[in-house]
Amino acid sequence: MIEITLDGQKVEIAEGSMVMHAAEKAGTYIPHFCYHKKLSIAANCRMCLVEVEKAPKPMPACATPVTNGMVVRTRSDKAIKAQQSVMEFLLINHPLDCPICDQGGECQLQDLAVGYGGSASRYQEEKRVVLHKDVGPLISMEEMSRCIHCTRCVRFGQELAGVMELGMVNRGEHSEITTVLGDTVDSEVSGNMIDLCPVGALTSKPFRYAARTWELSRRKSVSPHDSTGANQIVQVKNNRVMRVLPLENEAVNEVWLADRDRFSYEALNGDERLTTPMLKQDGQWIAVDWQTALEYVANGLKQVRDEHGAASIGLLASPHSTVEELFLAGALVRGLGSGNVDHRLRHAQFAAPEGVRWLGLPIAALAELQGALVVGSNLRKEHPLYAMRVRAATRRGARIARIHDRDDDWAMALAASSLVPAGQWAQALADVATAVAQAQGGSAPAAGTATDSAKALAAALLSGERKAILLGNAAAHHANASTLLALAQWIGQATGASVGYLTEAANTVGAQLVGALPDAGALNAGQMLAGGLKAAILLNTEPVHDSAAGAAAAQGLGRAEMVVTLSPFKANMEFSDVLLPIAPWTETPGTFVNAEGRVQSFHAVVKPLGETRPGWKVLRVLGNLLGLQGFGQESAAEVLAAARGADHGQPLVQGERLSNRTSAAIDVAAAAGTPCTAPIYELDSIVRRAESLQLTADGHAGRATRVATAGQGAQRREEVAA
Repeated sequence: MIEITLDGQKVEIAEGSMVMHAAEKAGTYIPHFCYHKKLSIAANCRMCLVEVEKAPKPMPACATPVTNGMVVRTRSDKAIKAQQSVMEFLLINHPLDCPICDQGGECQLQDLAVGYGGSASRYQEEKRVVLHKDVGPLISMEEMSRCIHCTRCVRFGQELAGVMELGMVNRGEHSEITTVLGDTVDSEVSGNMIDLCPVGALTSKPFRYAARTWELSRRKSVSPHDSTGANQIVQVKNNRVMRVLPLENEAVNEVWLADRDRFSYEALNGDERLTTPMLKQDGQWIAVDWQTALEYVANGLKQVRDEHGAASIGLLASPHSTVEELFLAGALVRGLGSGNVDHRLRHAQFAAPEGVRWLGLPIAALAELQGALVVGSNLRKEHPLYAMRVRAATRRGARIARIHDRDDDWAMALAASSLVPAGQWAQALADVATAVAQAQGGSAPAAGTATDSAKALAAALLSGERKAILLGNAAAHHANASTLLALAQWIGQATGASVGYLTEAANTVGAQLVGALPDAGALNAGQMLAGGLKAAILLNTEPVHDSAAGAAAAQGLGRAEMVVTLSPFKANMEFSDVLLPIAPWTETPGTFVNAEGRVQSFHAVVKPLGETRPGWKVLRVLGNLLGLQGFGQESAAEVLAAARGADHGQPLVQGERLSNRTSAAIDVAAAAGTPCTAPIYELDSIVRRAESLQLTADGHAGRATRVATAGQGAQRREEVAA
């Protein structure tokens, strides 16, 4: 540590830090545009000029290293005049169109111009004009004349997104930020460039001209999509979600959001929202009141139980549902006498887990890894914010290896990559185990060959201290999932690496914690989808799109006498008999448990649309109509307390419950079938209906995949059932 004097205050700061870092530690604000704590230093806006004693001219605080005994003045006449001169230059070519700018009210240039700008310009020359660019459906580059060339967007793409989609061309007043070849910006985290832009050059295309920032109410929430549990600020006007921004949480999402988290709100205001209960009568859907719909469901469930037994009733739930919804849904079905409850719709193997499958380490630790082996995951598209942390680890020298069946571009350097069919992943892991055993002079748990590829994969785990084996969505859904986990556990123990699942959905861990799994001897999701039910309750899921059965799910569920769908959207209308409109995450309080086991509760940010009701309330009323015990809760907090086991004072997440242990026998025989995974914008019912996301390159690819695989559902269903 060294000591400097900053505006008369002694500040201790680590050697190698910049003056800007010392100012942040001291709580001193220095105006700036190009500097950002998460990006490399560019020093090209010059707004942070300060006076350094004995220096002949003002120095940029962001790029001036501290030295012992340095004296810095940030508010001296010399510093202020330098900052005012820079502001004057920045405004020479700025269009000064604040009245129509979407950034108005939250613009750094606007704010600093008040303190450092003049009331009139000395320059009479014509302002430069930069032509607009069309870079896709998410980011608007219509007013690039506003750009001040801070290059935050360029550095974000290079350093954090891993893809340099924007760059600066030309020199002097002809400089401009562009895609060069006129391409679109297709990164799965591109929306963060909007947040980073300190002016109104990059703005949100879906939000464009929709509202002024001072008209919006700001409310905290949690993303309902992947297992990161990204913290959000949801901005609301007139009881309508207008925009979603990141809420800083270093332990979870830092200051970033994936585009899926940022733009999916469009679906909440779409035409496919279900706003009133509906019944199918003589093949026609009619709107009814809640009392009629709920009594119809309750009487139908009682009739099926009386005629076919409780074991003919089952629940298929989305792992994107809240803890409260999943807990009450499970209690409802079990209260009727059935144990047919499952959230594992995309799985091909349904072995009872020994403990709760989770990440195996804190999310923040992903950025500190020195080595990792990822099995069965397109990390970049399935878990964009995890990929950003792992990418940061590779920049520090981490060795990342993977076993997968596709050569997906992860936008990061890989130390080794083994691309083999999914059915051979178990053998590939057995080969890695053999390579590890040979390196350590031991014996492997299964027959394998220490090929050059296996040795390269093993090398990622044989050195360093902070290492992990991460099983992706395809590994979790694999027909030989237990063997993959058993081999991963052996390799992890041999190399000192943690073993964990990236986990697919916002509440995959929470679903396990509250028992959204079949009881012993009960039907699993595969059996229920194959036609094993007389009455099916579908919670927040569309099995045709959300399950390994694909199109065959409609046939299997069509054999039931009654199918009840609880969804925010007009879903499953082909085979459902009742549609009950339940609230999406913005319209209901609830709780998600992310991949690291972090419990995050949130409140509703807008009132439910139309006759929509929170899912936990609908399930509670159904429980009461059925005369079941344990459905007297008056709030979501009471439901969460019941899920926690409040009578015994136990927390929802107990350390011993979070476990990836397995005692499964290892069988490396080739497995049939391809694991069912969802493209990035096909993951759940909300992102599938977000218009702007569907217009992206990934959205087009996802829909093409959905169409191409629709006819394969029957084949996958047969494989799963077998």
